[in-house]
Amino acid sequence: MAYKWTFTTIGGNTRIHISKGEDIRHLGELDEKMWTVLSCPTTGLEISDETLRLLDTDHDGKIRIDEIVGASEYLCAVLRNPDVLLEEKDELKIADLNKENADAKQMADIARRIAGKEESISLAAVEAAIGAIAVEQKPLPEAPLAADIIAAVHENEVAYNAWFRSAELEKMGLAVADPEAQPKIADKDWKKLTAQVAAYETEVAAITAANQAAMDAATGEFQPLRKLLYMKRDFYTLLKNYISFQDFYNREVKAIFQCGRLVIDQRACELCVKVADAGKMAAEAGKSGMYLLFCDCENKAKGKKLSIVAAMTQGDIHNLEVGKNCIFYDRDGLDYDAVVTKIIDNPISIRQAFWTPYRKFANWASDLINKSVAEKESKGLEDMKANATTATKMAKETAEKGKPAEPIKPAFDIAKFAGIFAAIGMALGMIGTALAAVASGLADLKWWQLLIVFVCILLVISGPSMLLAYFKLRRRNLAPVLNANGWAVNAEAMINVPFGVTLTSMAKFPILKLKDPFAKKGLPVWAKCLITLAVILLLACGVGCYMYFTHTGYFAPKAECEQVAAPAPAAEPAACAAAETKAAPAE
Repeated sequence: MAYKWTFTTIGGNTRIHISKGEDIRHLGELDEKMWTVLSCPTTGLEISDETLRLLDTDHDGKIRIDEIVGASEYLCAVLRNPDVLLEEKDELKIADLNKENADAKQMADIARRIAGKEESISLAAVEAAIGAIAVEQKPLPEAPLAADIIAAVHENEVAYNAWFRSAELEKMGLAVADPEAQPKIADKDWKKLTAQVAAYETEVAAITAANQAAMDAATGEFQPLRKLLYMKRDFYTLLKNYISFQDFYNREVKAIFQCGRLVIDQRACELCVKVADAGKMAAEAGKSGMYLLFCDCENKAKGKKLSIVAAMTQGDIHNLEVGKNCIFYDRDGLDYDAVVTKIIDNPISIRQAFWTPYRKFANWASDLINKSVAEKESKGLEDMKANATTATKMAKETAEKGKPAEPIKPAFDIAKFAGIFAAIGMALGMIGTALAAVASGLADLKWWQLLIVFVCILLVISGPSMLLAYFKLRRRNLAPVLNANGWAVNAEAMINVPFGVTLTSMAKFPILKLKDPFAKKGLPVWAKCLITLAVILLLACGVGCYMYFTHTGYFAPKAECEQVAAPAPAAEPAACAAAETKAAPAE
């Protein structure tokens, strides 16, 4: 009979929910296609590197499904009840070991020997017992060269060997060695130096391996219990970030790929991921649909450096730019000086997308104006230098001839200025005609029609941006970011709008009415009322003038003959004839 799994819908997908020990016992029966992750790296995660090393049985730097299943079978075999794995603690009651299993029975004996009268055994106690074992270690040989010289040998080894090889081939007529890249050390001296370094490092590696083997032999009996305690603490945590992303969608805890918190522009970004390969991350992360900040972080006191990518999921972006300084806190609370090095621009919200066209236009206009002003300033400066140089040269030549220098008079090209004025006049005329046409069309509309026109204009400008943002915000996916770090994500990890809001917290200040001593002093109330009234009168006058000169509205022509009362049927032709005769002009 197939095992009955529990399902849940998180992150836009239906996933397996691991909530009890029996789920762990039956992991081998779970269809591989239903796993959220197929493999994950053994480095760069907020989980013990030692646990990941113990799980990586083939030592390829990846944790795969078969290794997860193998670990679950081992744990269920040595434990009486796998429910204890859900505690996520590195302490175990000795009675929880399965006495019917030979490995568990041996671990129980060792645990009692270490714990004494205690009923539980902890990882710290096991590590202390291992550390108390004295094993004779062979001393490492003394380095034949200074550390900086050895480092320089390694740094130049590839380039130097390639050049010396090219020189040998050049003697045979098979290659040409670059003379500019020739090392300053002779070939025989270089070979002697590299051989000396290689012999030293080989001896160090052999002695280190022998010492480790001796230590392993002395502490070997403790290693199974140590491994069990590591896995008891971290295995269930790994499952919640492997079979499903339970921790990621649980706001009370963080996923193992979330490395800390970035504080920038009065916001705190909770979705921060370490960058293992900057080039691959830059190429893949844009597919996530998220607004991403790449940052280089450094803690000078501890000598630590790391690169992260943070997702901004709330607020505005006008203060976010490359080069902006901020602070990053890792999971242990250690702070780093961070600087933004790259931004991947994607919509944050529909409200922000509404202003995007105007922001881009303002940036374009500002850049265009700055560029034009800079070019004119540069041209003016060059002209001034040229004129000064010419004037100095002419003065010098005139002084040599004994004649006073004549000032340089720039030629006045009247045709050029006439063309400029004509072009300006034409442009102003066209603009005025266009504005008049627009005003004429708007004047014929009623107030509610003007409102509809205004809304339509806004939709034409901001509508495409808002529509694109609507679809992108509902397709934000964390999977490309994790894939760039070496994960093999088997399902989408969607970040919809409500969940995205929880990933970025904003500063919230109380609403207070306080007196600012440096606030800009405004106009008194009577002056504001007077200005408002003047503006209204000016607008009314403008509208009145427009209707007067265009004969519209109140000044529209009226009919000359109005029928006040219905005449008798017999007198109708005579009355109309009389009216026509009276209205006809005299010849």
